[in-house]
Amino acid sequence: MEYKGSAAYDQQEFFDRYMQRRHRTESPNTSIEKPSFFELIGEISGTHILDLGCGDASLGMDLLNLNVSSYTGIDGSANMCHKAAETLKGTKGRVIQSTMEEYSFPPAEFDLVVSQVALHYLEDFAGIANKVYQTLKSGGKFVFSVQHPLLTASFKSMTESGKKSDWIVDDYFHSGKRTEPWIGEEVVKYHRTTEEYFTALQNAGFLISGLKEGTPQAANFDDPEEYKRRMRIPLFLLFSCEKPPT
Repeated sequence: MEYKGSAAYDQQEFFDRYMQRRHRTESPNTSIEKPSFFELIGEISGTHILDLGCGDASLGMDLLNLNVSSYTGIDGSANMCHKAAETLKGTKGRVIQSTMEEYSFPPAEFDLVVSQVALHYLEDFAGIANKVYQTLKSGGKFVFSVQHPLLTASFKSMTESGKKSDWIVDDYFHSGKRTEPWIGEEVVKYHRTTEEYFTALQNAGFLISGLKEGTPQAANFDDPEEYKRRMRIPLFLLFSCEKPPT
């Protein structure tokens, strides 16, 4: 069975396995994606933030600890929203259960919209980019990460077991639906080239101010061999873009 969007996370066994995997000590989300993400965010004290696909709101707690004025996370998974509500209990943060496509983006509401490794689950990235643009205040920022297009192009390498010595890149310029065997289930993602992400953001009206591919930093790894392995291929693509001030 294929799972689209956040549906897989409401399968309890998948959810439990994912949470264990996501918060493991050697997670590349922590050692690679997170440092790059916060470099792009910059100073955010006093801002109002929307988090698309917030998961368990771990990012929300990191942002709230930086003295933001408000944090709103949205996620389509009931399991994730329950976990996020537990995480945010007693803080200025809140969580709303909604898919990104169905969420009602209020106009000119937020100073910063963020999303970590979630937007490649959406078929219509351009539509979400337009909605984010509308919900940002003048001069607001949109910072997000996705699975790197070199990985989403082809999942042939995912059929191998154990740590990979090589990665197959194929069908890169054929955009669209991909079904990935992941954590014991079939999960639907949508492949886009880096150029397509860039063009969709420009067409929405954004000025692209930063791009990162999550270059690993040795200081973020306890195991030198793991650092060496992660230097072989990019796992993440990150953008920072701005709504021009009026």
